[in-house]
Amino acid sequence: MNDATHIPLAERLRPQTLDDYVGQAHLVGEGGVFRRFVESGNVPSFILWGPPGVGKTTLARIIASSLERPFYTLSAVAAGVKDVREVIDSARRQKFFNSPPPFLFIDEIHRFNKSQQDSLLGAVEQGVVTLIGATTENPSFEVISPLLSRCQVYVLRAMDEPELQTLLDRAISTDPTLRERGVDVEQTEALFRFSGGDARKLLNILDILAGMGSGRIVINDGTVTDALQQNIATYDKNGEMHYDVISAFIKSIRGSDPNAAVYYLARMLAGGEDPKFIARRLVILASEDIGLANPNALLLANACFDTVHKIGMPEAQLTLSQAAIYLATSPKSNSSAMAIWGAMAHVGRDTNNRPVPLHIRNAPTKLMKSLDYSKGYKYAHDFTDNFAEQEFMPEGLEGTRFYVPSDNETERRIAERLGKLWKGKY
Repeated sequence: MNDATHIPLAERLRPQTLDDYVGQAHLVGEGGVFRRFVESGNVPSFILWGPPGVGKTTLARIIASSLERPFYTLSAVAAGVKDVREVIDSARRQKFFNSPPPFLFIDEIHRFNKSQQDSLLGAVEQGVVTLIGATTENPSFEVISPLLSRCQVYVLRAMDEPELQTLLDRAISTDPTLRERGVDVEQTEALFRFSGGDARKLLNILDILAGMGSGRIVINDGTVTDALQQNIATYDKNGEMHYDVISAFIKSIRGSDPNAAVYYLARMLAGGEDPKFIARRLVILASEDIGLANPNALLLANACFDTVHKIGMPEAQLTLSQAAIYLATSPKSNSSAMAIWGAMAHVGRDTNNRPVPLHIRNAPTKLMKSLDYSKGYKYAHDFTDNFAEQEFMPEGLEGTRFYVPSDNETERRIAERLGKLWKGKY
């Protein structure tokens, strides 16, 4: 057997130049910022933010190799402050006179704690290294402000179907092993669906199909589904099960099942999932699925998010469990979520740019007052029950209703009060 067959397909097909790179046309296409980096040689520190398998590491390597600069790499999962300092010391020794700084690539930079990020800051400020970070999490939450302010952030997108098709065609036509075996592509719906916009996942599925027998490789919805059912991992935080387990966790809480919620929480923690990712999802769920049925849910979820950041694992599992059970056993309402989604949809299709009624406009100048800005406004606190009936919606939207109280104890009281104040208008 050819030794190349032991190398994963994703590695065999790793692009070496920007011309070979599939996807992210907004960054690597003609006139794209990464083309300009290679042409000018002037590369600032930057962070690549995007989902798994879209080419963050590959793009970093291409930039470094195209400019023929040293390329250091660290994984934030395994590296500590000592490792960071050793790499920076090595970079200092390699830098001569006005030579451009080497690149330091940190994968999963969102996993670095504050002290680890602080240890990078001086080297980035002094130009000892050009930092390239890769993250699947929003760097605004995970990267300290002084470091973030010194980095450009570029957003990478999941691959769409045409890009996945390009990748599939290239694999079939250029990989010696696949060409030798022969590939019959009958259907791609399941292949693309299971890939989920992840190039590495698509190529891993092809590897699985190739390993299931000899002779020609047949790609159709049946062979792909059967192959994955036989080879699925118990939990892979960067693979298919990541999305399945977090989905099951959220749906269990939404469905008021605390036992299933804790089970899937344990699955994620045992698989090495980032507890901050879980905590962030709980904050979102508290607003989306519980909302006004129990406003304290958001306060507790936010306290959980804050605590997880402060104490880390393994103690954070206690806080996550408490929050998950509290949210699962809380009454549910998506009324506030439906209200904003409805309002956003309306604003998106309403092109009238409706003027704000004069009586509720701000009037900080004499000119504005002369134009009747704020004239006739009723200050609610001057009236009984701190309410004065007046129109707040722009003309043409009077009586439009976005918030519909759900049927739970808290919102029944809200509905009763709104009905009394607005006399059935809402």
